[in-house]
Amino acid sequence: MQLKEMKIGQSAVITSVGGEGRLRQHFLDMGVIPGTRVTLVKLAPMGDPMQLTLHGYELSLRLADAEKIEIRPLAEQPQEPPQKKSRSHHPGLGEDGKFHPKGSGNPLPDDATLTYALVGNQNCGKTTLFNQLTGANQHVGNFPGVTVDRKDGVIKGYKNTLITDLPGIYSMSPYTSEEIVSRSFVLDEKPRAIINIVDATNIERNLYLTMQLLEMDIPMVVALNIMDELTANGGSVDINTLEAMLGVPVVPISAAKNQGVDELVKHAIHIAHYQEKPQRQDFCSADEKGGAVHRCLHAVRHLIEDKAKAAQIPLHFAASKVVEGDKLVIDKLQLEESELEMLEHVIRQMEKELQLDRNAAIADMRFSYIHRICKQTVVKPKESREHRRSANIDKLLTGKFTAIPMFILIMFTIFWLTFNVIGGNLQNLMELGIENLTNLTRGALENANVNPILTGLITDGVLTGIGSVLSFLPVIVTLFLFLSILEDSGYLARVAFFMDKLLRKIGLSGRSIVPMLIGFGCTVPAVMATRTLPSQRDRRMTILLTPFMSCTAKLPIYAFFVNIFFREVSWPVITGLYALGIVIGILIALFYKKTLFRGEAVPFVMELPNYRLPGFMNVVRLLWDKAKDFLQRAFTVIFISTIIVWFLQNFNWQFNLVENSQDSILAQIAGFIAPVFTPLGLGDWRIITSLISGVMAKESVVSTLKILYGGGIESALPTLSAVSLLVFSLLYTPCVAAIASVRRELGRKWAAGMVVWQCVIAYVATSVIHLICMLCGV
Repeated sequence: MQLKEMKIGQSAVITSVGGEGRLRQHFLDMGVIPGTRVTLVKLAPMGDPMQLTLHGYELSLRLADAEKIEIRPLAEQPQEPPQKKSRSHHPGLGEDGKFHPKGSGNPLPDDATLTYALVGNQNCGKTTLFNQLTGANQHVGNFPGVTVDRKDGVIKGYKNTLITDLPGIYSMSPYTSEEIVSRSFVLDEKPRAIINIVDATNIERNLYLTMQLLEMDIPMVVALNIMDELTANGGSVDINTLEAMLGVPVVPISAAKNQGVDELVKHAIHIAHYQEKPQRQDFCSADEKGGAVHRCLHAVRHLIEDKAKAAQIPLHFAASKVVEGDKLVIDKLQLEESELEMLEHVIRQMEKELQLDRNAAIADMRFSYIHRICKQTVVKPKESREHRRSANIDKLLTGKFTAIPMFILIMFTIFWLTFNVIGGNLQNLMELGIENLTNLTRGALENANVNPILTGLITDGVLTGIGSVLSFLPVIVTLFLFLSILEDSGYLARVAFFMDKLLRKIGLSGRSIVPMLIGFGCTVPAVMATRTLPSQRDRRMTILLTPFMSCTAKLPIYAFFVNIFFREVSWPVITGLYALGIVIGILIALFYKKTLFRGEAVPFVMELPNYRLPGFMNVVRLLWDKAKDFLQRAFTVIFISTIIVWFLQNFNWQFNLVENSQDSILAQIAGFIAPVFTPLGLGDWRIITSLISGVMAKESVVSTLKILYGGGIESALPTLSAVSLLVFSLLYTPCVAAIASVRRELGRKWAAGMVVWQCVIAYVATSVIHLICMLCGV
């Protein structure tokens, strides 16, 4: 029977895992191995993908991938014997009975910098712990893949330390590009020690990575996170026995509540300074199955020992990777043909004995030991409050008939509150305050007999330009507030789950929805978030589609024109612009699928976290970061551009003050480009200037228009031209920062091509809408 044939609520045991390549290895690393019990929780609203429970966590995958996995149905769930709660005491560092691993015998000098790699599964609390350890304010979220790049910081109170927060990784066999960052750091940069953070509520799957890290032979301490949630639901962990079975110190913590972090730091400093390496790296059992793996691994270690030493790769790690067929490690070992043949013979003998392929055999060996660990040390909790709450919420938010309508309703409500109720009203107050400040400043300068040119620069240039942008700060902060709540609550992972089948129709995976939703906030982090996608094809396609998701930097443009020309229907018009960007993005995606990016989207494999109440400080931190970023742009890029625009508008080529701005330098430069935009109703040189300044920062479009038009834009610009400008601003090239991020991810040619392509799409779309509006008599 195939996995895809299971009925909701049915349980089964996996008998074989088909497929090949990185995807199959990823399934094995996630615990989808022969002998594993799985239960089908539900199907997505459109029947695909499916949500499974295994090893105590929930995993979603497509029916097409489930077709490759064979199962044996279970008539009923076997009852596990009751477990007694452990009461063993866990002494602190240096106390009697505390676990003391053997050191290298060569402590590091007191002034040596202790470098740490913070490693763990996705969404296990790494960044939260990093913030606690360093005092940093890195953004955290409740969906897999929030961290997509390494971040460095110094542990508070320990100046000669450097800790690196790495992207989440499920195993040392990387599946996505951000996982490669983590593996490369641990393997190539050789930190002094590893802090391995393990989710105590999902300990079986998390320990799989732990066992691979132990093979690295690097001093390590295990931070058992979210212990407060585990114990609150009746679970426990025998820390002393767990330490003995892993061979490294284990410290129970709650990173979110800053509990146990001080003890963790003391252990981390101790093991790094004294270079106390793991005591255990061999996890093969003595039974018949484990014996075959044991003999294979030891034979491989004997054959590659000299090569591993020369390549500076830990022997135990190299051996397991050679057995798995990891090409990167095998190439680094520079094995001769005869050695490869001997290794292949040894591995085939193991496969013959076990009736399992090499990858499944190694994964089974690791999970078998993990099961023994959990049997001896872990009292499983009853169903947690968090899981029950998530299941009840999912009945509405991911229900068969309610998922899509609820998503539309949620986004519709967010836009309504942002542009009409909260953000819109706060914007009006901000505009009033800036207007009063500008008038007071003008009056003060005139009373002081300040030179009229300088008065014009300060009031008509700086205050008018920057003030027009600052007035939209409440709208931007309000939108980011709601986006951060969606992200922090775990809802984005659900959106990816039920949108996968729809996105597949345009050639993408459901995972692509997360970067695109982030793109409504800012294109730069959206582009970086595509690192969670395992396929280069999907990454490129998603990156090229993110500019169609209208970022908050464009909000000032929309709000400025809507308040002047469409005040009575302001938020429906703005919502319509967002919808237009999405529709055009879908059309372009279909075009990409047929031309530039032929083929199918990557498989959808994602862990679904429990819903969590958004952390107050996390939301505040994100809002402050976005507000600070906005203010920095306002007083740097926009400030400089307003001064330049004011100067070019008021002087001619002889640097004489002009009475008519049409005689200015700016008018003459923009006049060369204006004929190209005349068919769109955008032939005014002032509009061309604003669009050019918008390449630096989209907010500059508004500040430039305010300077050039003053307060008379509604009389100088027809409504039809306003519509064209809104559409063109929605679609044309993103800002310099976004272009730079695309260049960093894809290269110079892709970035340049995206700029040209976006301008072409904007021109064509604006032409069509301009023609339609003319025919409708707008």
